[in-house]
Amino acid sequence: MTILVVTGTGTEIGKTVVTAAVAAAARGRSVAVLKPAQTGLEPGEHGDVAEVARLAGPVTAVELARYPDPLAPATAARRAAAVPVDPRDVADAARKLATEHDLVLVEGAGGLLVRFDDTGGTLADAAVLMGAPVLIVAPAGLGTLNATALTAEALRNRGLECPGVVIGSWPADPGLDARCNLLDLPEAAGAPLLGVVPAGAGRLTPGDFRDRAPGWLAPRLGGVRSSGFSAAHGE
Repeated sequence: MTILVVTGTGTEIGKTVVTAAVAAAARGRSVAVLKPAQTGLEPGEHGDVAEVARLAGPVTAVELARYPDPLAPATAARRAAAVPVDPRDVADAARKLATEHDLVLVEGAGGLLVRFDDTGGTLADAAVLMGAPVLIVAPAGLGTLNATALTAEALRNRGLECPGVVIGSWPADPGLDARCNLLDLPEAAGAPLLGVVPAGAGRLTPGDFRDRAPGWLAPRLGGVRSSGFSAAHGE
């Protein structure tokens, strides 16, 4: 997969750290990270692509648009009287990066159907234009099965491949809900569990992060854990 889109079932669930983990696991390959829309930050502030580069090491980091309000991209662009992101521009940028890199990671903002513009363009539309698979990042706790199933259904309805699901922040002391969800997520998604990233992974030193990242991911994502996510995480 030259281009991989990374979406989530919501916001603040670990998409950036998962993107960094996939980038780190691709050591030896050239990697680009594309963020269509960064919201909630002023120019010059440390954004998601910069965080991926900090954790994963050398990557080409590209941000297409930035809006100061911490809102959905369409709303943030409107409030800033700025040009919104067009899914066609996202696809064009990703394709260009793919001609120059072994792997392009496109990290969305929020969930799959968050609007980029007032005409209803979304990350899903960009993925369709690219013909790219879409990785789902999900939380560990209650509500994740429904949100993951809805996201996976939206992908299937658009003819998009979902290679799998990664839990973006696995708690140090998981409750019964998280342990059961670990087993049930593949059925909810209709796709395998491809990774479990521990909570607080983004606070590791970059060196530790890069060393540990392959152990959080399945080989499909460049990792080394071929099985046993459930057994390894408390079930």
